[in-house]
Formats: sequence, C-alpha cells, structure tokens
Amino acid sequence: MTIELYGTMYPRLFSETIPAEGPAFDIPHIERTARAHEEAGFDGVLLPHNAGWADNFLTAARAAGVTQRLIFLLAHRPGFVSPTLAARKLATLDHFTGGRLRVHIITGGRDAEQQRDGDYLTHDARYARTDEYLDILRRIWTSETPIDHEGAHYRFASAFSELKPLQKPHIPVSFGGASDPAIEVAAKHADLYALWGETLDGTRELVSRVRAAAARHGRTPRFSISIRAIVADTEEAAWKRAREIAETTREVGLWSGRSKVFGGESLPTETAENEGSRRLLALVKQGEVLDERLFMGVAAATNAPGNTTAIVGTPEQVAEALLAYYDVGVSNFLFRGFDPRTDAQDYGRALVPLLREGAARRDGALRKLA
Repeated sequence: MTIELYGTMYPRLFSETIPAEGPAFDIPHIERTARAHEEAGFDGVLLPHNAGWADNFLTAARAAGVTQRLIFLLAHRPGFVSPTLAARKLATLDHFTGGRLRVHIITGGRDAEQQRDGDYLTHDARYARTDEYLDILRRIWTSETPIDHEGAHYRFASAFSELKPLQKPHIPVSFGGASDPAIEVAAKHADLYALWGETLDGTRELVSRVRAAAARHGRTPRFSISIRAIVADTEEAAWKRAREIAETTREVGLWSGRSKVFGGESLPTETAENEGSRRLLALVKQGEVLDERLFMGVAAATNAPGNTTAIVGTPEQVAEALLAYYDVGVSNFLFRGFDPRTDAQDYGRALVPLLREGAARRDGALRKLA
C-alpha cells in the first residue's frame, strides 16, 4: 500500500476547543490553512459539508489557487443537486484543480440537518438515492453519447456532459457510512471507504465486512480512517493535554446548541441517529482509554457526532499506534486538529515523517517476503 495523509479544512476558524471567529467564508483562513497543509507534507485536505456552511466547491477552488499539489477531498451530499449537474460541476472542479479532486460521498446521518435543506427521506431511502445518484455520476462522467434515465429518484432524457473529468476513468469516489445499507452502497461504488477512529478490533471487523461486500462486485477499495492525534514531548504531557481538551470541549459546547457554527443545532445526550456514532458511543461505555492510546474523552463530551476519537502520546508512540491500523489494511489517515492554527505545522514536523517512514519500512519488509 501507499500511505496517504490528509488534514481537514473548514471555511472559517473553529474547533471543539475554539469558538467560531471571523467571517463564515474567511478567505485568509482558507488560504493560510491550505498552504500550511501543503508545506507540512500532507497529501491533501478534507473539505467537510454542513447544511449551514459556505459552499465547499468554492472553498476548494480558492484553496487550489494558492497550492500546487494538495489534493481536495470534497464532501458532497447527494439529494440537493441534480446528479447530472453535479457531474458537470465536479468535472469542472477537477480541471480547475489540475486533477487534484476526490469526492467524498456523505449520505447524511441526522434527520434534522437533512431537513434544513428540505430533505425528508428516511435513512435507508437516502442510501437508495445515493446508489442511484452514483450510478448516474459515473455514467455522465464516462459516456460519449447522451443518456436517458428513469429511476426511483431521478428521471431525465438525453443528459450529457461535454466536459469529462481530467482524471480517468473518473474522479475517485470516497464513501462514508457504517450501517448495512451504507456498506452495500459503498461496496458498489467506493474507491476509498472511510471509517471513524475505532479500536483496532472494530476497525478490523468493519474492513472485513466492506471487503467481503465489495468482492461480490469484483471490487477492492482502499480504506481511510478519520482520527485525531494529541501529541506532546512526553507521554505525561500528552495525556494531560488530552484531558484538558476534553474539558474545554465541554465548556465551548460546539454540539450543545450554544455554537453558531451549526446554527444552534444540538444533539441528544445519549442517543445517535447514525451507525458510526452509535459504534463510537458503544466504545465510550467501555472506558476513557482503549487499545492503550485511543482516547474517548472528546467523543464522550460531544456525543460522538463524527471524528472525535484521538491517539495520545509522544510522536513516536502516536505514529506506532496509527501504523497498527496500517497493518490491518488502512492506507489513508485523515486528521483534524483541535487548534487549526498550529496543528498542521505540528503534525508536519513531528508526525508526518514518522508515519511515512514507518509505512515504508513495513512495505519493504513485505516485499522481501514476497
């Protein structure tokens, strides 16, 4: 495998520990964050999606203009843009970035947020729509003649895009979702399947399920894990920082309804609508620290709405713990810092080289055995 390392870029400054500041589309912040990740040695950045945020197509375009090689993993939610139009928009952005685009399909895990953009489909119906949507995207991207379509969610005649993606055969598709319907859709469409930061056993189990489902379609996706890293010069200092972050997270209240970033949206305290969050909350009940370095404190403080688990320790300890995921088949690592102003540089200095060196050692050892 080839290891790939991604950061995360929002259109404004905020995190679980930093209340939102600046304009909702903060151009200096976007440009500074993009450059910081490229200079730190990251392969790319995720641009998340939320029903209340600035358009991440334009965030990606702005960031592409100040970088040379950074890849943009664009979170895209089916259901709000016609797939025929989305195919053209994504192909255009692929050309604009010089082939540095990946599309990360998120079907939506919270009914309340979906309804903010007028989507009232149930969870399973959303995944059925996503399946049809991705079929259409691929056909529009690759067909040299106009196509017709009549399905459960979309109907059109003579759809065509004269502009095809710069990348061939099409833009790579990343996919997130841990429920049974999600895995079935991922098995058909995902070039990269994205997991949240679970234990090694949980990761191994989910990787195996997705591989088996994809094999039925003759496909072999790669795997990504979204996880945090809390690093300090000593192990004691790292754990102290981790617990301080969890406490500050409670005070800032990003997911409590007090933050303007999510439009006052709050989550219930003990339940979750999506399977990924339910899996993390089940781990929260097992303890604050799992697998020696997997810290569940932020997941507990936020009701695990997403990427909220962290590996804690010195750079060397964190790198080895992360490379254990590499050993079970995870090739891509997606990080999100608790301080976006400094974490990209800190990871680039302390963590990125160790991860690349460790992965290269493992790959070399496997080649010798082959």
